[in-house]
Amino acid sequence: MRRVGRRNAWPVFGALAAIVAAAALLRFVDLAANPGGLFGDEAAEGLDATRLLHQPSFLPDFLVWFPDDAGREALFGYVVAGAFWLFGQSALVLRATAAGFGVAGVLGIGVLGCRFGRWVGPVAAAWAAGSLWLVCVSRDGMRNAIVPVFGAAALIALLRWVKGPSRRSAAVAGAVTSLAALYTYQPLKLLPVLLVVWLWWLRRTDRETYLRLRAGLVPFAAAFLVVAAPIMAVAVTEPATYFGRAAATSVFNPTVEGDSNPLIHVLRTLAAFGLTGDPNPRQDVAALPLLPLPLAAVAGFGVVRLWGMRRDPSHSLILLALPVFLLPPLIATEGGSPHFLRMLGLAAPLGVTVGLGGVELVERVGGRWGHPAERLAIIAVAVTLAAVAAWSGWAYLTRPVADRYEAFSYPIVSLADLAANHPGSAVVLDDYSAIDVRFLDFNRLPAIVAPGTSISNPTSYSEILALSRTDLVKALGTELGGLAVPVAWDPSGSPSVWAVVP
Repeated sequence: MRRVGRRNAWPVFGALAAIVAAAALLRFVDLAANPGGLFGDEAAEGLDATRLLHQPSFLPDFLVWFPDDAGREALFGYVVAGAFWLFGQSALVLRATAAGFGVAGVLGIGVLGCRFGRWVGPVAAAWAAGSLWLVCVSRDGMRNAIVPVFGAAALIALLRWVKGPSRRSAAVAGAVTSLAALYTYQPLKLLPVLLVVWLWWLRRTDRETYLRLRAGLVPFAAAFLVVAAPIMAVAVTEPATYFGRAAATSVFNPTVEGDSNPLIHVLRTLAAFGLTGDPNPRQDVAALPLLPLPLAAVAGFGVVRLWGMRRDPSHSLILLALPVFLLPPLIATEGGSPHFLRMLGLAAPLGVTVGLGGVELVERVGGRWGHPAERLAIIAVAVTLAAVAAWSGWAYLTRPVADRYEAFSYPIVSLADLAANHPGSAVVLDDYSAIDVRFLDFNRLPAIVAPGTSISNPTSYSEILALSRTDLVKALGTELGGLAVPVAWDPSGSPSVWAVVP
């Protein structure tokens, strides 16, 4: 299909602008209260960004890697630090940064789609804007949110290279691919695998294009390696943290613990396209699947179109990206399945697939039943996308606090707020839970005591807080710990935070 021409560009640009505005609405509305709380991995991002601003001696390893919290790429943290510098340090600013990346991802998927036809881009962007999967990810303050925009950018760079092979386009593609693959989040690490498979496919099906691209492999590889050098240094010097998380979650790890056997895991993961939802409560909204059935059917038409155009270099890149980026959730069996965060590499190619599917469906209906039926098909696709977006927003924004309370660490946030309001206090928390307190109370940090540790001088603290009375009894003894009273409650009315005033 032809790309958008100048004469017909304005309707497409207008549609994309409206879709991006809707995406912003779904990602920013009520963000201060929903999802609320603060998950520990979010707090780790916020804490490291805060330390970048306020601790001159604190720098990521090789400037690109945070070794804490199982190891994380620092790119998102740098952007969060910039947002904190502009708007102040808070959980809201942390999540707003992720939401901004989410909106950029919608635009990136739309721009990528426009390379496949006039209306493929708006349809792809409309799906991304209203996807409950991507809305959930965009409203959590973690580096996962940057995957859609960087995945789209890498695919755009590769398509520019294949459309106009040159040393410059090859170098740009290498640099962008390296940045997206190595500085974002685990699923995009398969971008080099996609490139190899794609070149192999072109060698078999389009020798002329393959030879043109092969001539640019040296500048591609040089740019890739220059950008990759810092993170490669991390991989060489700190293999345990760099490779540890991927190795620990893989089916090849004999000690990995999943929610099912490998066969059921695979079936549940594949059923995310229309049937099963993510059991993780941070992504579980009304048990809704990654793609609702109507859009799964539209995506099916997109796969048919991609297969029919498989000898075209651009279409083959998207077609091959689908199975390549489905590998991470299939081989990582740790935890519940399907695991939507591990499927994020699919966001950009799946958006194009949905866009192509909408066009394919409309063209088939028009070719069989004529122009009036084609118009009805266009309306049906548009109404389906709008209905999915509306349902996504409603389902997410009306999710009760009870469904989010433990998943987003509400009790720990309450404890952090109470400690901040009582200078000189102490909190009894494990090291991971304490990340929330270290971030939220960075400038007024209470003393942090590990559970099971005896506090020998309780009177030196204005108040001692814990998530259970048992923790306070172990820390203070039966007599003083027995005086603990609840100071915060969960949605069912049960105590969630306890306090003692020595």
